[in-house]
Amino acid sequence: MSRRSKSRFDAVDGLLLLNKPAGLTSNQALQRVKRLLNARKAGHTGSLDPAATGMLPLCFGEATKVCAFLLNADKSYRVTAKLGIATDTGDADGTENATADVPELSRDEWLAILEGFLGESEQIPPMYSALRQGGKRLYELARKGETVERKPRPIRIDAIELLEIAGNRLVFTVHCSKGTYIRSLVEDIAAKAGTVAHTVRLHRESVADFQADDMIELPRVEAAAEEGLAALRDSLLPPDAALQGLPAVTLDNGAGQRFTAGQTVSAVQDEAASGLTRVYGGAGEFLGVGELSDSGQVAPRRVFLTGEKNP
Repeated sequence: MSRRSKSRFDAVDGLLLLNKPAGLTSNQALQRVKRLLNARKAGHTGSLDPAATGMLPLCFGEATKVCAFLLNADKSYRVTAKLGIATDTGDADGTENATADVPELSRDEWLAILEGFLGESEQIPPMYSALRQGGKRLYELARKGETVERKPRPIRIDAIELLEIAGNRLVFTVHCSKGTYIRSLVEDIAAKAGTVAHTVRLHRESVADFQADDMIELPRVEAAAEEGLAALRDSLLPPDAALQGLPAVTLDNGAGQRFTAGQTVSAVQDEAASGLTRVYGGAGEFLGVGELSDSGQVAPRRVFLTGEKNP
């Protein structure tokens, strides 16, 4: 991109927690909001399938530096599955490829099946996924009719709650680790019950510490943009909002300047901890993410240049 074309866009910093509507890819949703903000730099974390809805964190400017932290975060979903019919993609967009009778199980029996998935386990990723194998995305191979062996990946299910079981309709919520494929989980649950299934609706309710109430609908984003860029940009969260699960340390002005220049410095610990930490300057401005040693030394890992104050 030329320097001239790049100057058409603004340096916008912040996070927007979009409630992604069905029918858009995660990148299409990102690009739509990026244009509304006239933002120069943007990224998203934790892709959702086009048919899926719910929380899609969009990161702009300096906030793109928190993408990796959100990718590694736990997530929760509300899931609706149709029992008795399987599809090649594991969701309603696929082609039916298997059917089976749905067993007449009691609610307690379904509860026992779901609770059997709690804890750590391994899951085989679906062919229709964005994982790479041999330099190709798995979904690219699947669209050619190819099936390749996939290595199981470790996942963790922290909570799973049955909301409804009626006929061939199963509805539940799940709180899980990164890398958990809900379509595969639905298929595995059905297999334990002695049938097949596919996901007909998937809604992501939370990412890390962000909850459903933090989301903003796309029409609200568009309405804010009509009021002007200032109104829309005021709806953005500061980058450190994604890092509230980390402890915090405060540096005096001199140490803060050395930290942002890439030097390891001594810190005043706001919370007794070591490891990754949020780092703030003496005036409460957010400086970045550091790694705190037991001796109170903090080494820069990601430096931010937003100047946001610690609330």
